[in-house]
Amino acid sequence: MEVFEAVRTVLAVRNYKETPVPPDLVRRIVEAGRLTGSAMNSQPWHFIVVDDHDTLQQLGAAARTGPYVASAPLAIVVAIQKTKFSVADASRAMQSMVLTAWSEGVGSNWVGFMGLDEVKPLLGIPDDLDVLAVVPFGYPSRAIGKGKKQRKSLSEVAHRGRFGQPFA
Repeated sequence: MEVFEAVRTVLAVRNYKETPVPPDLVRRIVEAGRLTGSAMNSQPWHFIVVDDHDTLQQLGAAARTGPYVASAPLAIVVAIQKTKFSVADASRAMQSMVLTAWSEGVGSNWVGFMGLDEVKPLLGIPDDLDVLAVVPFGYPSRAIGKGKKQRKSLSEVAHRGRFGQPFA
């Protein structure tokens, strides 16, 4: 799938088939995160790949905003160093992983935003790192309408030269 097509059609997926994500695709998803640019090339992230059913159940219980993590065949927990740009950098990495997965028919959704301290002891994450998010991945359990998004029009959000000047 072309990159723009992935951006245009990606939707949040919260219900997954039990079908495992193939190991080569898992590797590509993680590589997409690793290869993402970061401020001063600091790469302030760690990606913990979880595919154990019991651990996924525990992650689902810990992620209050995303209990559906428990039903995913795969989740990637994103831990970050406590630096000025780490949230922005890791957010970029997560989006790269989400789009890479989506281009191969695997859905996902970003769960949580910090405040996931219960995940640290579960996965052995050191205290000097923060858990930014848990990103579950899996094949959607039902067909979803690719590209059917409710978004503001381009004229409402894009400006040319200065704020308030029409872009197009």
